[in-house]
Amino acid sequence: MLTAIIDYESGNLHSAHKAFERMAKETDAGDVVVTDDADVVARADRIVLPGDGAFPACMAALKGAGGLYDAMVEAVEVKGRPFLGICVGMQLMASMGREYEDTPGLDWIEGEVTRITPSDPALKVPHMGWNDLVIDHPHPVFADLQTGDHAYFVHSYHMAVKNPQERLAHVDYAGDVTAIIGRETMLGMQFHPEKSQTTGLRLIANFLSWAP
Repeated sequence: MLTAIIDYESGNLHSAHKAFERMAKETDAGDVVVTDDADVVARADRIVLPGDGAFPACMAALKGAGGLYDAMVEAVEVKGRPFLGICVGMQLMASMGREYEDTPGLDWIEGEVTRITPSDPALKVPHMGWNDLVIDHPHPVFADLQTGDHAYFVHSYHMAVKNPQERLAHVDYAGDVTAIIGRETMLGMQFHPEKSQTTGLRLIANFLSWAP
């Protein structure tokens, strides 16, 4: 079993690698590698796409990274490999990103990435810090977790999901903010599970154990 964390020079790879490696050992989920090699991504059993920065820059970097984009798309769309997008890696799963300029996404989850607009003007954007998850729909990734468990967020944009069934969890920031999305073999987390302590490590372990 091999989990590939894609390195396209846009993501907090060190802490993510450590967290996934730790939980892979605890769940006997095999090896975890950080890679910029399209061949490794093509043969991986699970794929993780991190992402920090702006949507257009991240999409451009992914598409320009030596075949990584094509290898990832084939692995997920054709081979049905379990996929997890983190932060901007999750946002790239959308149909369209509206940050700075309109940028097409992977269109794996129908919806748009738009700026957070809290109804309370006292709340700052970016949305930064701990927030309680509200689970909208059951999913194996929530095993041993419940509404009220908290995760660590750092973002100014979030995904407005068209199909409510594909928004698995949200948080309240003077308005609903999408936290977890998913369908079929695909999952995305707006927050950083690798920085979310007990909740984040459990989500990582559940993803590594998930057999869709």
